[in-house]
Amino acid sequence: MTADETGDHIARNRSAWNTSAAEYQDPGRRNWASEPSWGIWGIPESEAHVLPDVHGLDTIELGCGSAYVSAWLARGGARPVGIDLSENQLATARALQDQHDLHFPLIHCSAEAVPVADATFDLAISEYGAAIWCDPYRWIPEAARVLRPGGRLIFLGNAPLLVLTMTDSDADGPAGTTLRRDYFGMHRYEWPDDDSVEFHLNHGDWIRLLRGTGFEVEDLIELRPSADATTRYPFVTLDWALRWPSEEVWVARRR
Repeated sequence: MTADETGDHIARNRSAWNTSAAEYQDPGRRNWASEPSWGIWGIPESEAHVLPDVHGLDTIELGCGSAYVSAWLARGGARPVGIDLSENQLATARALQDQHDLHFPLIHCSAEAVPVADATFDLAISEYGAAIWCDPYRWIPEAARVLRPGGRLIFLGNAPLLVLTMTDSDADGPAGTTLRRDYFGMHRYEWPDDDSVEFHLNHGDWIRLLRGTGFEVEDLIELRPSADATTRYPFVTLDWALRWPSEEVWVARRR
């Protein structure tokens, strides 16, 4: 990994996700056809309690991929907009809109620069997407800009403890019990077998960033899978995730 801050992450992540979009078509189809469930363990909304009542809300999904979260919101009575920087991911989303006869606007852009007016939305949400593939020091202020006063921001990503204990490559096995990286100074991460760029902060930096951009933190949900949960991702085991949080959800309200 490097701490290089050249600002090349948008182009690199667009290319990486255009390449890998085909791998996410089947998961997208399954999620479009299912009830809401969250993260790599598929924790049901009935257990995770991530979403507020979204009926009548204007919502934006930041880094929507195949836009299944926006589909869930639409079925809950919201008026969603999905944005993503990958053309191929948005092509999947449009095909699934046609398949389910459920259409809402999709915008090709980065969550670090959203072409909408200030104070347009009541809820901004990201399940991974912007939450880990956009620079938080750019996308969090942008989320604050597009939210109305009192609007909520909800985002899900990897918990810091997982990031600190993951191996550098899937070939090296899943996360273990050894701290491999520093907690202080968490920000930009690059992995040897992946050309994408990820961003992860420690809890103190998240709180300072959110408060500094006009948010009040309402909740931090540290997700714990059920004892029979499965995941297709090899970087963490169920035993690990039952002992320590592998994913977390931040909930904040715009002042």
